[in-house]
Amino acid sequence: MSVALQTQGFTKDQCVAGLRAAVGILEKWQASSDQACRILRISRSTYTRAKQRDPDWSVSLDADQMQRISFVLNIHAALRLVFDNPENVYGFPAMANHNEFFNGRAPLEVMSQGDMISLYETFRRIDVLRGALW
Repeated sequence: MSVALQTQGFTKDQCVAGLRAAVGILEKWQASSDQACRILRISRSTYTRAKQRDPDWSVSLDADQMQRISFVLNIHAALRLVFDNPENVYGFPAMANHNEFFNGRAPLEVMSQGDMISLYETFRRIDVLRGALW
């Protein structure tokens, strides 16, 4: 294990598990591969490898990438609390949203701008939907 991974506290196995979970969620949200790569700040080859489920594959991710994965997982968790049916849980991110922040854009469109602020603000606005459900 490298010194950087020890400092961050993430093993390669944790990086792989988190990345695969996030890629799976993004696929169910109907994100394109380009959108997924921008949201997670990963290369196309890393995205492809994560989808292949090769048990021998490993990857090291930096703190920014792991934080992006965390946002995707937390958005998914919030959507599961807010909506009862899978169509809304997985369809909401691709739907046009007329909330002032989204201004008619889909949450996926905003998140795929690639900057951390857009990802965070999308999470924050979706998380608010759950109200006191935690």
